[in-house]
Amino acid sequence: MAKKKGKMRAEFRKKHQGRVRDADLTRQFRQRDHEHTIEDVVQAERLSGKGDLTRKRTVAGSQRDEEDDGGLQVDLKVDQTSLIHGRVLSVHGWQSKVLSDDGRLYACATRQVLKSLATDQRGVVVAGDRVWFRSQSREGASIRAAERADETVVADGMIERIEPRHGIICRTSRGKQHVIAANVDAMLIIASAAEPGIKPALIDRMLLTAEQYRIEPVVVINKIDLVDALSLQAMIGVYASIGYRVLPTSASSGQNLSYLRAFLQDRQTALAGQSGVGKSSLLNAIQPGLGLAVSHVSSENQKGRHTTTASKLIPLAGGGAVFDTPGIRQFQLWDIEATEVAGLMPDLRPYVSLCRYPDCLHLHEDDCAVKNAVADGRIDARRYDSYCHLLEDDLLPQ
Repeated sequence: MAKKKGKMRAEFRKKHQGRVRDADLTRQFRQRDHEHTIEDVVQAERLSGKGDLTRKRTVAGSQRDEEDDGGLQVDLKVDQTSLIHGRVLSVHGWQSKVLSDDGRLYACATRQVLKSLATDQRGVVVAGDRVWFRSQSREGASIRAAERADETVVADGMIERIEPRHGIICRTSRGKQHVIAANVDAMLIIASAAEPGIKPALIDRMLLTAEQYRIEPVVVINKIDLVDALSLQAMIGVYASIGYRVLPTSASSGQNLSYLRAFLQDRQTALAGQSGVGKSSLLNAIQPGLGLAVSHVSSENQKGRHTTTASKLIPLAGGGAVFDTPGIRQFQLWDIEATEVAGLMPDLRPYVSLCRYPDCLHLHEDDCAVKNAVADGRIDARRYDSYCHLLEDDLLPQ
């Protein structure tokens, strides 16, 4: 991955700067036709000739390529010989729990220059980040990496640098990129056969994100013991025919938990899905003793409660680690254009280049190979409907 090294101008968030002075306030006031009083006029404005230049500072570091996944675009230069390397287990506000490579747990703040860098992300540090931090000793004993993430913190620290990320799970939230987990190898897309029911559209959106960031996805249908498995055979067959692995499970009966436990070994795996599908219950069953909080689904609206409020990276005793993530009811894609969606869907991808128009969106165009494949039964109609709703509801101008 090529980087531009040396000193550079980095963009920072704009802080404490008022508006640049408006010209001729007296004339503007006279033209208001008495709609406002003198109290409505801004009494003081800041004079500045720099404007947006005040957001930039010269820093020592390296500039990353635009192809880099979901991280800050500036690597600050630090002396790594005086720092400790570790991985972020969870983030609460501006404080992060970081597990060092030697198995000690630290409560770390974030360097102010990192918090001030201009970024499209909701938070600078996320669970799963690999970081370099400075330690401040605190009395206490070290903990083993396999123990729970909320054990006694042994020291304070200050995060000085965040390493480039790969394999992120993210969505759009309030116009910004909400990174749920970073440095992920695989994603278990958890749905439940009942209480609440399956939302195929949510599964499809998460599969798109997995394709975008080159994460290995597995569709897990939990609570399979609550329904007749034959009723899900058609849907499972569609995903399996595309090439996705689909695994029916039950946290209560233990169905397929041994396979799931073996899959998680030596991988960094995120569990993602809506509230109430049983993500925490599966983790409790896979590794007894975790004691993750669980709750029941509401009998009135069949919606789960948010028992997990922030993403947590949990090291597993058998090797590897898992991310327990908050329940997701809406998953709005980040940084995916309407023209890119079909190419990220393995069942639509073979037909994209066969359309008459190179910019075909496969909605209303003539001589569309994708629509012809749907009509002939080569593409599942439900998957095509999910594609159409995604484009029309989220990605195309209303």
